[in-house]
Amino acid sequence: MGTDEYVCPQCGQPVATVVRRHKTLGAWVPLWRPGPCRNPKCAAYLGESAEESPDEREESATEKS
Repeated sequence: MGTDEYVCPQCGQPVATVVRRHKTLGAWVPLWRPGPCRNPKCAAYLGESAEESPDEREESATEKS
């Protein structure tokens, strides 16, 4: 947990920090990563409807079953 601020590699705009998790030795460990770009003029812009990444959708599907 540092004071790192992430920026979009395409446009250089600051992006939010997103907390993901992975399992290590039976415990869920947080992993801080850059979030999606919210600049509509950027080539990396995903839009407002793309809130979850494919990894998050897969994790939520396995948690429900």
